[in-house]
Amino acid sequence: ANPRATVASMGILIQTTSLVYVFPSSLSLGVSTRISNELGAKRPAKARVSMIISLFCATALGLIAMVFTMLVRHRWGRLFSTDAEILELTSIALPIVGLCELGNCPQTTGCGVLRGCARPTLGANINLGSFYFVGMPVAILLGFVFKVGFPGLWIGLLAAQATCASLMLCALLRTDWAVQAERAEELTSQTSGKTPPLLPIVRTESRSEPGTEDMMRTMLV
Repeated sequence: ANPRATVASMGILIQTTSLVYVFPSSLSLGVSTRISNELGAKRPAKARVSMIISLFCATALGLIAMVFTMLVRHRWGRLFSTDAEILELTSIALPIVGLCELGNCPQTTGCGVLRGCARPTLGANINLGSFYFVGMPVAILLGFVFKVGFPGLWIGLLAAQATCASLMLCALLRTDWAVQAERAEELTSQTSGKTPPLLPIVRTESRSEPGTEDMMRTMLV
């Protein structure tokens, strides 16, 4: 394939994924705050319900994104270019991008759930392992070894997203919410009342400054 057309099509697809990412990212931020509040209030059952509802919403977002990319795959590229080769590459890869979003939306929301449980390290490890130890090798093999070409790179991303979403789902389903509520209480008790002030408190005694008349008298004497 033409390298210029490939890079141009990659830019179009990355802009598309960035546009879609706004929705699961917003959901992730909201559910993170909600779950942290529920655990802090010692309501583990409601935290679990919030997790389930958020994952259903994320799956719905992923399905909408997948259907959208399927429907506009022959038209979306025309918003950015009129080159026939760029449009062809974009139309081939857009359905794969839609499948990627079907995994990306739940895993992004799952990261928000883990942040709300004060377990961001687990989410980071899942993402690191999925993208660098699964997605990258698959993309390299398909794109450069087996000569699948441009779609092979996106199939590698699809493999990473599927792995990440599966591992994230397993981690969330195995979560003991009662234990997480106890952890939240422990973390709150450890930090409340023991945090030193950010800046030292300087106490100064008020003292009267010499007035203008006193200064004049001193100068005259």
